[in-house]
Amino acid sequence: MYHYVCHGNRCAEENIRNYLENYYNAFDEDGRLLSKHGQVEYLTTIKYINECLVGIPEPLILEIGAGTGRYSVELAKRGYQVTAVELISHNLELLNAKLDGSESITVMQDDALDLSALPDAAYDVTMLLGPMYHLYTRKDKKQALSEAVRVTRPGGFILVAYCMNEATIIQYAFKENNIKDLLARNMITPDWHCISEAKDVFEMVRTEEIASLNAEFPIERIKLVATDGASRYMSETINAMDDETFANWMDYHFAICERQDLIGASNHTLDILRKHSEVY
Repeated sequence: MYHYVCHGNRCAEENIRNYLENYYNAFDEDGRLLSKHGQVEYLTTIKYINECLVGIPEPLILEIGAGTGRYSVELAKRGYQVTAVELISHNLELLNAKLDGSESITVMQDDALDLSALPDAAYDVTMLLGPMYHLYTRKDKKQALSEAVRVTRPGGFILVAYCMNEATIIQYAFKENNIKDLLARNMITPDWHCISEAKDVFEMVRTEEIASLNAEFPIERIKLVATDGASRYMSETINAMDDETFANWMDYHFAICERQDLIGASNHTLDILRKHSEVY
C-alpha cells in the first residue's frame, strides 16, 4: 500500500516556491530523463544507487525532492520500502499517478529545509537529487544537507546531486549566445561563476564548493560522479544514435564518469557520501 501525508508548507521564502511551481508546471521532467541524452544521467544515477543498496537486506530509502518519482517509483516497484518527499504539488500529482497501490511507498509534501516530520537516523539510503539545484545561499544548502544527514542512519549513504557552473558558462552563456546579456546584468562574477536568484530557478556550483559544504558534517565522500558528463554538450548526436552506438557511448561514459579531472565540466554531478558510524 502507499500513503499520502501532507505536513504543510514550511518553505523559507514563498516566492522561491512560486518560481518552482511555475517552472515544473510547464516542464516535462520525465521527458528530459527519457530522451537518449537524458537517459545517461538517469542510468548513471540508478547505477550508483544500486551500488549503495548492495549488502543491505531490507533497506529503508528516502528521496528528498522526489520530483515526479522517476527514481522513487522505480525503486518502490522493485519492492523497496521508500519515502518520497516533494514540495511541488504538480510533481506530486504526476508521482501519485504512477502508483497502483501495490508499492510500499509513503509520499509526503514537505520542504528539504525542514524534515522535522521524519525521525533521526532512520534511513539506509537518503537521496537529495533535486533540492540543491534550487537553493541559492550556503545557509540553505547547509540546512538541506544537515537534514539529510540527520535522518540517515550511522553508516548509511547520502546521495546529493548538483548542477555545475562550467557547463552552464560553456553552453548557456557562450554556445547559446547569452554571454553579453549575462555580463550586462552582472550575473557572472569576475572569476566566471554564475550568480543565480530564485527567478533563475537553478543554482550552479563548483567542486570546491561541494567539498567545503561536506567538511561541515560527519560524513565522508565515497565518490563524486559526473552523471551526464559530455552528454548534454552533444545531445543531438546522442539522440540520433542507434541502440548499439548508444550502448557504446554508455560504456565509454561509465569508464570515465569518476575521473576527477572531468567532473567540473559535467552538467550534473552526484556526490556519494557515507555518514560516519560514530557521530561525535
